[in-house]
Amino acid sequence: MKRNPFRFLWLIAAFLSLALGAVGVVLPVLPTTPFLLVASFCFAKGSERFHRWFMGTRLYQNHLDSFVKERAMTLKTKLCILLPASAMLLIAMYMMSNLPGRLFIVFLILFKYTYFFTKIRTIPQGEQS
Repeated sequence: MKRNPFRFLWLIAAFLSLALGAVGVVLPVLPTTPFLLVASFCFAKGSERFHRWFMGTRLYQNHLDSFVKERAMTLKTKLCILLPASAMLLIAMYMMSNLPGRLFIVFLILFKYTYFFTKIRTIPQGEQS
């Protein structure tokens, strides 16, 4: 990872996002997950140590390494990503009362599956790097 001139700004953004995510745990109106994801991204951009640590985790090695290197995933990885996200979207669709919103969610689910199975190559389980 080459030296980033904006390293300090990335770290400020990371700690700010982390703080907002922590506040979001207590306040129901503030979403926690998006802020923690942004914090993780900013830490990876601003800290070489965090970047090395994350790339060494089992989560990264099992699910993301093959995608980053070859733009390919195992069927298990694709389903582990798609099924929970689809379940959340279906719950949102069930709770939604307006037709355009429901149609948008159906379109989103169809688009997501189409993209994952046409644009991302599926590799056998043992072939991932």
